[in-house]
Amino acid sequence: MSFFPSRTLAFYMAKMLMIRTFAVLAMLVLVLQALDLLGESGRIMAQEGNGQGELWTYVSLRAPQLVARFLPFAVLLGTIITAATLNQNSEVVSMKAGGLSAHQILAPLIIASMLVAVASFLFNEIVVAPATARLSAWEKVDYGPIPAASNVRTNVWVRDGNNLINAKTVTGRGDNVLLQDIVIYDRANNGLRSLMQGKEARFTGSGWTMTDVTQFNVLTGAEEQKASISLGESLRPDQFTLANVNAEGLSFLELRSAIAELKEAGRPTMGLESSLWHKISGPLSSILMPLLGAVAAFGLARSGQLFVRAVIGMALGFAYFVADNFSLAMGTIGAYPPILAAWAPFMLFFLIGETVLIRTEE
Repeated sequence: MSFFPSRTLAFYMAKMLMIRTFAVLAMLVLVLQALDLLGESGRIMAQEGNGQGELWTYVSLRAPQLVARFLPFAVLLGTIITAATLNQNSEVVSMKAGGLSAHQILAPLIIASMLVAVASFLFNEIVVAPATARLSAWEKVDYGPIPAASNVRTNVWVRDGNNLINAKTVTGRGDNVLLQDIVIYDRANNGLRSLMQGKEARFTGSGWTMTDVTQFNVLTGAEEQKASISLGESLRPDQFTLANVNAEGLSFLELRSAIAELKEAGRPTMGLESSLWHKISGPLSSILMPLLGAVAAFGLARSGQLFVRAVIGMALGFAYFVADNFSLAMGTIGAYPPILAAWAPFMLFFLIGETVLIRTEE
């Protein structure tokens, strides 16, 4: 009945998995970061004033995304390497001869993967989400000066009747929204009548006050400058703050708050709800990896099928990632209910892993 009959053995196996997992993760991130930097360095250096410092800034913002994305895959490879090593050295045979079942052998690996899952969730919330939001804002300004505000939204477009409004940066929430570098395209009958540019615009409760305004009349060619004007009585602040919610750039609590605001505004939220649930199911996928890769641990190494077993474990892991991405995409477009989109692949491959493990044990 005890899943950990030997404390020494449990720590030994958990240590093997952790060392191999993070070694594989470091190798993957190093290679992928180098390839990604080669592809983006041209765009970064094309911006006047950018140099080596901006390249390192890009690396510091991009690397957390790579770590979060490939950590479950690293756990899978770490499990396969650990299991194959134990099998090759006949340590699994010794454990089974000592009376351990397949689940008891895997228990230390699953506990270690649980710790990885918790660390992954915290890492996503504390590091990955802010880095993703900042990198997204930086990319939208073509790697120019990064806005200082942490809750900044860049290059936001809003339609007000026939008119189009573009704000280069949007900061704040609710009635404290601040628009900067605004351009208003006044249109009539599918034609442009005037172009209005302003430095800042603030919500006053019943409308907007825009300062340092320059208005160009397309019909007459006249240009007029004003210190401030009032406009946009029909425009709401949430049209700018909720115009493009980036689920990956928000933490779990921030995304849940944004979903609540969207629901109050009467907008669809199924896609974002799928991403919200996936912020939990994604890190928890690390727990599945020892179960899917465990097929490499069983069977006699001298039978010559160890490599085939390792390939089967890797194929199961790849199949999970494909199913997970497909299900999340279906949830994003509203084809799947949010909970089903986030949790169905996890439950399906948990059952598949258990089935393969039991059949292997038989």
